[in-house]
Amino acid sequence: MSKVVYWVHASVDGFIAGPNGEFDWPVMGPELSAYSDGLNERVGTFLYGRVVWELMSGYWPTADQISDHPHDLAFAKVWRNMPKVVFSRTLTEAGWGARVETDVVGAVRALKARQDKDLLLTGGAGLAAALAALDLIDEYQVVVHPVVLGGGKRLFPLAGRFDLKLAATRPLDGRAVLLSYHR
Repeated sequence: MSKVVYWVHASVDGFIAGPNGEFDWPVMGPELSAYSDGLNERVGTFLYGRVVWELMSGYWPTADQISDHPHDLAFAKVWRNMPKVVFSRTLTEAGWGARVETDVVGAVRALKARQDKDLLLTGGAGLAAALAALDLIDEYQVVVHPVVLGGGKRLFPLAGRFDLKLAATRPLDGRAVLLSYHR
């Protein structure tokens, strides 16, 4: 059975996007990029909510044609080839190797049961909150970047409390810190 891994970049003050939705502050240095590459090797499917899907599908299909950053060059190919599931009540199709699902619980449980590789939930506080409330996230990987955004989209907009077990911490590129937690 596979695990759902929530992979997210956060500011020191607990936001995943700035007050105007900006996401220009995470810095993908060599160590963070290498860690991300290793995480992608254990994954068989990317999971997205509609908002994050629109951001990802607006950049990654051609990122290696418009950027020379080593992370972008490597990840664009991974992104294009990876199966993707987009959870949405409004989209009917997504393109780029993605299928749209409306039944979050049923789809995630089915994927976990039939896949050997893990499922990677990237960003998206709304989908993460829904999955966390149902105890469907097995591992939380939060990369904290040295920036204070002062507002924006919260990392965990959850109504209820739940406990996590610290699995690991790791500084990356002398700048960011990875916090890994298990349920």
